[in-house]
Amino acid sequence: MAQMPKRVKHRKVQKGRIKGKATRGNRVVFGDFGLQAAEGGWVSAATIEAGRIAAQQYLRGEGRLYIRIFPHKPITSIPLETRMGKGKGEPAYWAAVVKPGSLLYEIGGTTEEIAKMCFARLAHKMPLRVRFVKRRSA
Repeated sequence: MAQMPKRVKHRKVQKGRIKGKATRGNRVVFGDFGLQAAEGGWVSAATIEAGRIAAQQYLRGEGRLYIRIFPHKPITSIPLETRMGKGKGEPAYWAAVVKPGSLLYEIGGTTEEIAKMCFARLAHKMPLRVRFVKRRSA
């Protein structure tokens, strides 16, 4: 089932702008390899879930998948063929705000080839450009 917050302070939020690069959540922490966003945008909860299912099916219990983004933002929409005015629409779905450089997924406990193939499958499902990154040795 798609992710969403348990409870929120405000039911509807403003659109906002995605400015700058990610300063937090931009390096591999939990796994060995990661899928990093090359551009900013919104990733819906359904897309995050589709990526999770695709990765789990490819990994088949070998290795561990970490999801590094969470959909906190409610995206509203007005029904089709509705006249202008009458206020803001109802929340249609939840989305994660992704800045360029932030990590979307991580994989640990597998080889680099398996991780690359798995992330190639995930990259097709993502609405933004992504790249494969490795954990940096500190």
